[in-house]
Amino acid sequence: MRWRRSTLRWIFQCFQAVHGLVIEGVAQVVNLTAERQWILKFFPTVCRVYYVTA
Repeated sequence: MRWRRSTLRWIFQCFQAVHGLVIEGVAQVVNLTAERQWILKFFPTVCRVYYVTA
């Protein structure tokens, strides 16, 4: 499994694909896959909030 040998660099690269958009005044987070959501569970709350409300 990939996560067993994951480095901090890999995690940062994984989240480079996540983007926050505002379309017609509605904020959205795109490319937040199930795998990335699982990884976010291990982030501090202040980091998780960024990806939920971006």
